[in-house]
Amino acid sequence: MRRRFFLAAFVLMCMAGALSAGRYVVPFKNVCGILASLLAPIEPWWTDIQYRVVVLIRLPRVLGAALSGAALAMSGAALQSVLKNPLVSPQIIGVSSGAAFGGVLAILFFENAFATMGCAYLGGILALFLVWCLCNGARGASPLGLVLAGIVINAFFTALISLIEYVADPYNKLPAIVVWLMGSFASASWDKLRYSAPPLLTAAALLYFLRFRIGVLSLGSEEARALGIDIQRTQWLVLGLVALVASATVAMAGVVGWIGLVVPHFTRIFVGDDYKRLIPLSCLLGTLYTVLIDTLARTLIEVEIPMGILSALVGTPLFAFLTYRLMKGEEGR
Repeated sequence: MRRRFFLAAFVLMCMAGALSAGRYVVPFKNVCGILASLLAPIEPWWTDIQYRVVVLIRLPRVLGAALSGAALAMSGAALQSVLKNPLVSPQIIGVSSGAAFGGVLAILFFENAFATMGCAYLGGILALFLVWCLCNGARGASPLGLVLAGIVINAFFTALISLIEYVADPYNKLPAIVVWLMGSFASASWDKLRYSAPPLLTAAALLYFLRFRIGVLSLGSEEARALGIDIQRTQWLVLGLVALVASATVAMAGVVGWIGLVVPHFTRIFVGDDYKRLIPLSCLLGTLYTVLIDTLARTLIEVEIPMGILSALVGTPLFAFLTYRLMKGEEGR
């Protein structure tokens, strides 16, 4: 508990540091004062420009990255347990591509950020519904069946996205679609956070309270039934929460990958497969990972790097290292 407390404090300090960093640097002391002034009346010693940069521009972006990273990491840990597959992530079940298709469709026909968010939600729900239809047609929702159905739906919506990119106006719509698909929290705002934060917080809270059932499902079907857990209902509840997280993240920032795959594996180095600790720690490490990557994306060079690209560049070698470490451990047994 003490280590978790210190890690949470470190994550909050990193978030405050992210508010300070950028092309326009705001002193860390001023950031802390501005944040304190939101909770209690304080005589300001910072400038009005610093206040506006921190509160209106950077704070919704950092909060959006933190919430998305925490929820995606928890979703990845839950999926890997429920589907008994260490290689699955929220993108594997097709929800992210479905939400991306909805967003791309909205960009093609509308020029409204909230229409894009709404269509992204609908696309994610549609993708999960199609996965359910495939599994229900197969008379069961086995872990392998869910993964295969997710792969099929993911390929289907990816093809539709490619089709839209092919027919989109190359001078107007196509650049906006391509940039949005790369993923970035640059467009995060308080208005977007108002629509994305409730589903992210709700899904994260429910995944936290379901961590015991999720851990039992990782042991096998017989153990779960012996403890009176409804396997099918729990599976679809977790999948629904993961779909909510993926859709909310895509709606706010576009497609952001690797978080739900890399962070749970990294967390297992510290707590193993104890899901009572794995899911809460994945929440903290997912927040830390996403905030740091997003901060690097906007400060590493003069031009901002899309979050999805940098996340893949960092996540790929990290996942390769974790895979090598796992294989080496199995050889030593």
